[in-house]
Amino acid sequence: MSKSYHGVKDGQLADCPNSPNCVSTQTKSPDKQMKPLPFNGELAETKMLIRNILEDMERTSIEMETDTYIHAVVTTKLLKFKDDVEFYLDEESNLVHYRSASRVGYSDFGVNRKRMEQISEEFKRRLKEDTP
Repeated sequence: MSKSYHGVKDGQLADCPNSPNCVSTQTKSPDKQMKPLPFNGELAETKMLIRNILEDMERTSIEMETDTYIHAVVTTKLLKFKDDVEFYLDEESNLVHYRSASRVGYSDFGVNRKRMEQISEEFKRRLKEDTP
């Protein structure tokens, strides 16, 4: 297993570990795959939209940000575990890739997938609102 990292290397977020507590748009593992989010607007506007969604989420802090990347940490409500949530805005493909992974434990009982489904739906909803 390769060492996990945060950020983007060669256009890729870190792959998911063997444990089921991770989802990503760039993993090769079918049970952990999710669909990237398409964007048509400006990169900065798309990143701001993602940033606003994260800022509206409870127990979420943005840890690092570049022009094409956001790393946030979500603290779980009950046991206060920390999950890493990352977004990579790929301007060449006009796709937002993302990854959500628990830092500890083996199973997350689907929490990371559910979180990213909710963020994806909110992204699509807000994008639709902003489109004339």
